[in-house]
Amino acid sequence: MGSVLVAFSGGVDSSFLLHVAHEMLGERVMAITFVSPFLSRHEKERAKLFCQERGIKHIMLEADPLEVEQIRANPPDRCYYCKKELYTRALDEARRIGAVHLVDGTQLSDHSDHRPGSRALAELKIRSPLAEAGLDKNQVRQFSRELGLSSWNLPPMACLASRIPYGIALDSETLARIEAAEEFLFKEGFSLVRVRDHNKTARIELAFEEIDRLSDTNLRDRVVSYFKSLGYVAVTLDLEGYRTGRLNELWQQQAGKSN
Repeated sequence: MGSVLVAFSGGVDSSFLLHVAHEMLGERVMAITFVSPFLSRHEKERAKLFCQERGIKHIMLEADPLEVEQIRANPPDRCYYCKKELYTRALDEARRIGAVHLVDGTQLSDHSDHRPGSRALAELKIRSPLAEAGLDKNQVRQFSRELGLSSWNLPPMACLASRIPYGIALDSETLARIEAAEEFLFKEGFSLVRVRDHNKTARIELAFEEIDRLSDTNLRDRVVSYFKSLGYVAVTLDLEGYRTGRLNELWQQQAGKSN
């Protein structure tokens, strides 16, 4: 590809892509991370550290998707408008630095879920080398491990807006509350966490094998107390545990009932 600007979130896929791109192209690779209310501070710092350790030039692009009405309103195709907004700005950065291509970490497994953002990538002609190479999520993890990347076993991550059901308007206060709640659970030692925000009711999703930890009264009391200090009026646990696409499942079920 000559030279690339890698859209870099610090997750499993984009870390593998950036590492390989840097190995192949050296200084003709730069990374760009979208810093917004949708990205947790923890993820931002992880992305910065990854680039610093490898000497990769890194652009931290400040953005606020909440300024865009079609994103703030949180429709089912919110991701389309968000990707269009952010990647349009990233393309401007690619042109500014002389990068031939803007690339992202989409891989084949991403196509199995409702992902309207992929339409924006196609419209903007963003390249997805992992998908083009026929790699799925399991292969990306496997190869990341073989390369010695600590990112190989990171939990699945998604923007903080994905914790809020479609149709409920987004605001910075709610996103900050979700971020703080999830960070608390990570610090308590949980490996995979989602806090779904349902109008100040928190619905916690954990890895299925970690659900039983909340049978401990002291831990449960700490969780409830902290969540209520953030403004939640009720704290619930999803007994099915975390699974990819849960928000889309709920939306599709609601859409089916309305039809």
